[in-house]
Amino acid sequence: MVNLAAVEVAGVKYNSPWSQVAILGFATFCSVGMFSAVGGLGAGGLQDVQLSDIANSVLYGVFAIMGFFAGSINNILGPRMTFSIGTTGYSLYVGSLWAFQVHGTRWFLILAGALLGVTASLLWAAQGAIMMSYPLEKDKGRSFTLFWSIFQLGTLTGSAIALGIEAHSDLPEVSTGVYLAFMIIMLTAILSSWLLLPPHLVVRGDGTVPLMEDAISPREEFKELVKLFKDWRMIALFPMFFGSNYFYAYQGALNAALFNGRTRALVALLTGLGSIIGSIVIGLFTDWLPTGRRNRALAATAFVFLFTALVYGAGLGFQVQFTRETVAKGMIFKGAAIPWDWTVGSATGPIILLMAYYIADATFQGLAYYTMSTMSNDPFKLARMAGYYKGVQSAGSAVSFGMDAVVTPFLGEHLISWLLLVVALPLCGWVLWYTRETNYDVENTLVVEEVKAEETAAPVVYEEKAPVKTSEDESA
Repeated sequence: MVNLAAVEVAGVKYNSPWSQVAILGFATFCSVGMFSAVGGLGAGGLQDVQLSDIANSVLYGVFAIMGFFAGSINNILGPRMTFSIGTTGYSLYVGSLWAFQVHGTRWFLILAGALLGVTASLLWAAQGAIMMSYPLEKDKGRSFTLFWSIFQLGTLTGSAIALGIEAHSDLPEVSTGVYLAFMIIMLTAILSSWLLLPPHLVVRGDGTVPLMEDAISPREEFKELVKLFKDWRMIALFPMFFGSNYFYAYQGALNAALFNGRTRALVALLTGLGSIIGSIVIGLFTDWLPTGRRNRALAATAFVFLFTALVYGAGLGFQVQFTRETVAKGMIFKGAAIPWDWTVGSATGPIILLMAYYIADATFQGLAYYTMSTMSNDPFKLARMAGYYKGVQSAGSAVSFGMDAVVTPFLGEHLISWLLLVVALPLCGWVLWYTRETNYDVENTLVVEEVKAEETAAPVVYEEKAPVKTSEDESA
C-alpha cells in the first residue's frame, strides 16, 4: 500500500499544506463548485423561482442550525471523515432539480435541500479547519487564494459545460443534460475527499505540524462552543458573517429575471472568473504587502470597503431603473424583450455588473477567513470558528431567500445587502486592530525532526514547545 504522506513529485511533498489545500480545493471544485454553477444559472436553472427560493431557504435554514455544531462534529470525527460526509449531499440536490424538471416532484427538491443543509455544514467546517490551520501564518491569505481559485474553477468549468450544452438553445429552462453532467462530476468529490491526510501527517515548510488537541467529550466540546459564542470578536463579526452570502438570492433572482438559459450560463461562467480574480486580489493584500500582519489586514479591510461601495453603487444605479414587474417575461426593457439573450446590446452592462459583484464577494469572503485565521492556529478552535461562520452565514442566506420567495422588491434586497456590508466592515477592522503579529508564542507548536530513511529507521519524533505567556494573553 502506498504511503501518501511520503510521496513527493517535482519537489512538492504530498504532506505539505499546499498539497492538502489543493486537494481540498479539487474536492470542493467537484461538489460545491458545480453546485455554485447550478445556482449561477439563476434559480437553479428552473423557471419556478419561488420553488427554488423555498428549497434554498430550507437548505440554508438547516445549514444555519447545523453549522453551529459542525465544528464540534469535525473535532470528534476528524476533518477527513467530516469532509467526506459533507460531499455527499450535492449530487442528491442536483438530482432533485433534474427530477423536478422531468417529473415535477416539488417535495423531493425541498427534502434534498434540507439534507444538503446538514452535509454542507460538515463540509465547510472541515474545509475551514484545514485551510486556516494547515499553512504557516505568513501563507494564510494565499491559502485562501489557492483554495478559492480551485473551488471557483468548479463554477467556471460547470458553467462552461452548461454553456456548451445551452449555447445553441434559446429555451428559458436548462436542459436535463446539464444536470446529469453535474451529478457525475459531483460524485467524484466523495472519492477525492479520501485523498486528504489526517492533520498529524501534514508537515509545514518550517517543520511544524498542525497541533491537534486530545479528543474531548461531547459535553466539553459543547462548553468550548458556548465559550466561542461569548467571545467579543465573534459577536463583532456577526454582521460580517450574516451578510457574507446575503446577496446571492438577489443576484440569482436578477439573473433568472433578465436572461435566458444560455445567457445565464454565460453569467455563471463570468461570475466564477470574477471570484477567482477577487481571491487573488485579497491574497495580495493579506500576505504580500511589505508591512506587519495587522497593517496588511487593515489595508485589506479598507480596500474591500471601498471596492464594495464602488460595485454596489453601480448596482444601485442600475437597479433603480426597473422593478420586478417591469422585467416580467415578455416585457420590453431597454428596447429589448425579456428574457435577454447575450446578443442584445443592453445585456452587456448588467453581465459585467454581476461579474463585479462576485469579485467583491471573493474579497469579502477572503477577508472573513483571514480574520478568523489571525485569531489562532489551532485546528480545533478554527473548526469551531468555521462552523460558527457558516452557521451565521447560512442564517443570512435563509433570510434572503425567504425575502425573495415573498417577492420583495429588488431595490429593497439590494439596499439590505449593501447595508449589511457597510456595517460589517468597520466592525471587522475593529477586530483586526487587536491582531497579534503572531500566535506562535502563545500557542503550543509541534516540531518534526525529519530523518532520512537510509540514515536511521527510527520513527518520526515530535517535540512539543510550551507556549509563552504575554501580557496581552493574560489580559484576554
